[in-house]
Amino acid sequence: MGKHRRPASPHQLSDLLRLDPGAPVDLTRIDPGSTPGSDEGKKRAREVQAGLAPRFADLQERLYAQGRSGGPRRVLLVLQGMDTSGKGGVSRHVLGQVDPQGVTIAAFGAPTEEELAHDFLWRIERELPAAGQIGVFDRSHYEDIVSVRVRGLAPQEVWEARYDRINDWERQLVEDGTTVVKVFLHISRAESKERLLARLDDPTKHWKYKAKDVDDRALWPAWQQAYADVLQRCGTDVAPWFVVPADHKWYRDLAVTSLLVEQLERFGLGWPAADVDVAAERARLLAAE
Repeated sequence: MGKHRRPASPHQLSDLLRLDPGAPVDLTRIDPGSTPGSDEGKKRAREVQAGLAPRFADLQERLYAQGRSGGPRRVLLVLQGMDTSGKGGVSRHVLGQVDPQGVTIAAFGAPTEEELAHDFLWRIERELPAAGQIGVFDRSHYEDIVSVRVRGLAPQEVWEARYDRINDWERQLVEDGTTVVKVFLHISRAESKERLLARLDDPTKHWKYKAKDVDDRALWPAWQQAYADVLQRCGTDVAPWFVVPADHKWYRDLAVTSLLVEQLERFGLGWPAADVDVAAERARLLAAE
């Protein structure tokens, strides 16, 4: 994981959260309750995020405008993590800061029979963002390694071959104009338990609780190892992984907001030029009844 070399502004969090491509990953050595680059607590983090929101919205609108004008750029935010790690929360509290016209969200659960009849990337490709869009994957193609591996849904030779397939596929996405931002929301076993209990204690959240969540807790070490292998083997120079400690929701939201702002700022996007004679159109409009 990125070294804690210096205090970071929100625009430098990627340096602290990015994994070095190909380097060994030990999730037990990354504290899910830590807040790299944001040591002043919840109140200050919320203030910083609120300060970033107008810039985020402006950059997203520029991306959308460029896409409507023929620009090829798009962003794909891949969210992975254990149940309760906050994937849905990121969609609400981070992407909710921008114009929904420019955002698409796809949640991938267990594949349907139709989807199982195709290559595992078939259903993923159908949900890729169009030019100018920020696409969000709540779970993703990585489920076809991690879940399949932990739950024993396919032989090892099947899911083992998918590491390289995914790396090649993501490289092609980047070459075609997609910026891939991959975020692993790293939650502790203790915090996950508290969030599951909160679902049981709140009737408005009973629908979110699944009995398999307890079963998955019994396999926690296996899930963590499967994720660690994905983070190591599918972290590349063109599509690196970012590990966001997720025990604190306020830090999670600030970190993902900051990562997206950083990526959008790197595009250096301006506003598309008018495709009409502005002066002539203004005169024509003034002359009209």
